[in-house]
Amino acid sequence: MPVLKHLLWPFKVFTVALHEFGHASVACCTGGRVHSITVDPDEGGLTKFSGGNVYLSLPAGYLSSSFFGALMIFCGFNLLASKVAGVFVGLCMLATLIWAKNWLTRGITVIFIGLIAFLWWLPVNGGVGLRYFILFLGCMSTLYSLWDICEDLVFRKVNESDASQFARLCCRGAIGARVWGAIWFLISLLFLTIAVVAALYTWKDDGKPGN
Repeated sequence: MPVLKHLLWPFKVFTVALHEFGHASVACCTGGRVHSITVDPDEGGLTKFSGGNVYLSLPAGYLSSSFFGALMIFCGFNLLASKVAGVFVGLCMLATLIWAKNWLTRGITVIFIGLIAFLWWLPVNGGVGLRYFILFLGCMSTLYSLWDICEDLVFRKVNESDASQFARLCCRGAIGARVWGAIWFLISLLFLTIAVVAALYTWKDDGKPGN
């Protein structure tokens, strides 16, 4: 469905930006220096950094986009939590904007920051539109990340990927890239499962009369 593909394209690019932010943020937090983040129209991305802990930075792309997606799904079950998640996502996009080195990356971050701000202040049921937007972003980020792991790392191993670089560094290549891809997939799936179960338990009374 070409129309659906075009409609989902900005959200896929957002997920790629979140993926690259994961690399950058972990590299930065482990003492590295981030040089640039770029996202291309073909839904690919590249983060250039030096230093830091590569054993944490390399898997952080897929795992952080899955984790952040799961966090948004959890928050998407409650209006106040969605607003908190909106602030968090906005700050992530702002950091990505600072590191961005091409216009697509800058554009997609500005658009999503603007959308979050608009839905926050939109006077419809106290900003309920933001709740569904955050929930959709979470589903999109988590599911697209899971699909990407399967497509690029498990079923169709690409020549160069986060998993192939990690495999060369970790255990001296004894564990292959596909195995690491499968492990990352299971971890990402665990994030999603925990988020849904925790949301259903935590917000089970949300939306009922008197709550």
